[in-house]
Amino acid sequence: MHQFEIRDEFYLDGKKIKIISGGMHYFRVVPEYWSDRLEKLKNLGCNTVETYIPWNLHEKEKGKYDFTGMLDIVSFVRNAQELGLMVILRPSPYICAEWEFGGLPYWLLKEDGMRLRCMYPPYLKHVKEYYEKLFEVIAPLQITRGGPVIMMQVENEYGYYGDDKEYMEFIKQLMLNNGCEVPLVTSDGPWGDAFDCGRVDGVLQTGNFGSKGKEQFAVMRQKIGNKPLMCMEFWIGWFDHWGAKNHQTGKLEENVKDLDELLSEGHVNIYMFQGGTNFGFTNGANYYDKLTPDVTSYDYDALLTEDGRITPKYEAFRKIISKYTKIPDVKFTKVIKRKAYGKQKVARKTGLFENLSNLAQPIENVVPLPMEKLNQGYGYILYESELKYEGAIEKFRLWGANDRANVFLDEKPFLTLYDRELLTEQEIINPPVTGKKIDILIENMGRVNFGVSLEHQRKGIDGGVQIGGHQHFYWKHYCLPMEDLSGLNFNLTAKEGTPAFYEFTFEIEETADTFLDFSGWGKGFAIVNNFNIGRFWDIGPQKRLYIPGPILKKGDNTILIFETEGKSADFITLCDEPDLG
Repeated sequence: MHQFEIRDEFYLDGKKIKIISGGMHYFRVVPEYWSDRLEKLKNLGCNTVETYIPWNLHEKEKGKYDFTGMLDIVSFVRNAQELGLMVILRPSPYICAEWEFGGLPYWLLKEDGMRLRCMYPPYLKHVKEYYEKLFEVIAPLQITRGGPVIMMQVENEYGYYGDDKEYMEFIKQLMLNNGCEVPLVTSDGPWGDAFDCGRVDGVLQTGNFGSKGKEQFAVMRQKIGNKPLMCMEFWIGWFDHWGAKNHQTGKLEENVKDLDELLSEGHVNIYMFQGGTNFGFTNGANYYDKLTPDVTSYDYDALLTEDGRITPKYEAFRKIISKYTKIPDVKFTKVIKRKAYGKQKVARKTGLFENLSNLAQPIENVVPLPMEKLNQGYGYILYESELKYEGAIEKFRLWGANDRANVFLDEKPFLTLYDRELLTEQEIINPPVTGKKIDILIENMGRVNFGVSLEHQRKGIDGGVQIGGHQHFYWKHYCLPMEDLSGLNFNLTAKEGTPAFYEFTFEIEETADTFLDFSGWGKGFAIVNNFNIGRFWDIGPQKRLYIPGPILKKGDNTILIFETEGKSADFITLCDEPDLG
């Protein structure tokens, strides 16, 4: 057993220690590659790995917990320990992390009036029940019990959200009550009210920033007094959102200079050491003046690429770190290959409308309901209704809708509405259209993960549908989380220009990392051997999706693409290089 303390500095078993850490999220990397990434972290000269813990994956549905496979945090932490690495855990209910809903589970929004991250009893009850289960898993991993975990975080960038000191104290005490024995920290931007609002008594304040390290540490010193200075998130890159002009990158010379300054005065956690991937529908979004959902890749211009390759930035950082610690010579135990499997032709195709009854049982209601009220968290939802009295449609509006809607009349494309278009009445300038049936396919593009918009993230339609000058009632709801697509009937022909599923089959002799080029395709997601590798969208900047080798298998493989815009090609291409734009 060991002891880690925070005094004027960090102490491990009574001896001063400098924390040189790298951020890596186990839930963004397939487990087969955890050891490879951790070996490369140690080889960099780091002695610690840091990770968030996403509540919305570990308790995807209320009361149903999962700590297996890609969510096996115990195996990840023990893997780090075997390599002699210490671990910083950030188990706060909210993690931000450009992650869906900032890590909060969607089902919180089923409850009317739900208030988040404050002393609102129904919210606190859910947090308490989650922590009771979570700490059964992570408490034994603490350094006081023979594990490698040296610190835990109380809340994440709370100063950017609220000033409920009683709530912060509640979370701290909840962690202690459930067996937290290692020192606690907070992390906020060291500017103005953010740093002050995020503070909690008896907990070390750390800073999140990406430049001007000396200046930031000087501000922090005035706030925290004679305590260790630590940058908990040293941002060395940034994330991409759909529609951005190009892939975001950091400035290497500035990054290197800042790292040197930070290590000369204190401690650092590099965010990110490796970013990884927003597999499935796990990407978050931001909302300032408009909606900006994040792309599938979380490459972040990190020290390792999305697929784990060493970058020039890694080598430059290694030189700086060598000034402050002896760099170990780590032998990498895994050989990871990349391969171009070439063009793959569409083998089969079928339509969404033709398969609705194979994918979901309709739920009928007078008014349209949001996903959350129907116990659905992610994916798509289709609203369907008969038109009996409408006649020619000249005006149309969705009330309380998020995020993107494809509207069809008699299963023919009528309107596509995105973000702020959902907030205004649409005048149909073209010749008025009539129809006997309306379908509205709405996609959850990823719940906002930062700011006060958190409490307004119900997806689908949370208000009503206005056609002409009246509300339209009586709807069928088809919930389409796209998790079980085994019911698809490829004997049913898809109509041109409508959402459809496309299947590809190919045989390989050797598995390797590869990248799915979706040139010629519109918008949707891809599933490889029943593993959802994420979304694609032709507006970029990302142009290829990463497929980790362990998802593939020797012999026959299947890729299934769902596309919503009626824009498709006859093939896809599997390449040996990424293209992030």
